[in-house]
Amino acid sequence: MDDDENENENEAPAEAVGPPPELAGLKGMDLVRRTLEEARGAARVQGKNVGRGRHAPTGGRVAGNSRRRWSGPGPDGRDPQLLGAATSDLARSRGWNRRVAEGSVFGRWRSVVGEQIAAHAAPTSLNSGVLTVSAESTAWATQLRMVQSQLLAKIAAAVGDGVVTSLKIVGPVGPSWRKGPYRVPGRGPRDTYG
Repeated sequence: MDDDENENENEAPAEAVGPPPELAGLKGMDLVRRTLEEARGAARVQGKNVGRGRHAPTGGRVAGNSRRRWSGPGPDGRDPQLLGAATSDLARSRGWNRRVAEGSVFGRWRSVVGEQIAAHAAPTSLNSGVLTVSAESTAWATQLRMVQSQLLAKIAAAVGDGVVTSLKIVGPVGPSWRKGPYRVPGRGPRDTYG
């Protein structure tokens, strides 16, 4: 009998588990909001500062300014940046814009001039605004010279004005007979190349 009495003493009376009577009619987000407001009210009674967002280590204040600087739904300078935008900012701050534009002439050649021209001609050097383009045949070199002004316009639109001021279009070069440090003066053997 002693065991039966101990079991009955340890059992708590069954109580209804649920929201307090003042929250009984609320459901969903209304219930959540009301519960949160009650918790904040209880914390305020205890002297805690709640309900005003997180504080930055400096108190959330910018030196000399009473406004807080919190990141919101709009764009902000502290947001993650695209790699292209970050590298553009770096190039501008270091004064590399001109060199980057010159490099982009070579990197974007195929998209600037088109697939057909890029398949038969390639840029080889860029010195003082003069872009040297090497064509695979004399016929292609002649064709490129005819559309030279259009190519300059396309390049200027893609990489900026003043980066490339003129084009030097060269055809294929015949083999050189001058090899090594010792050579015989003169024109060398005669044959037709190109």
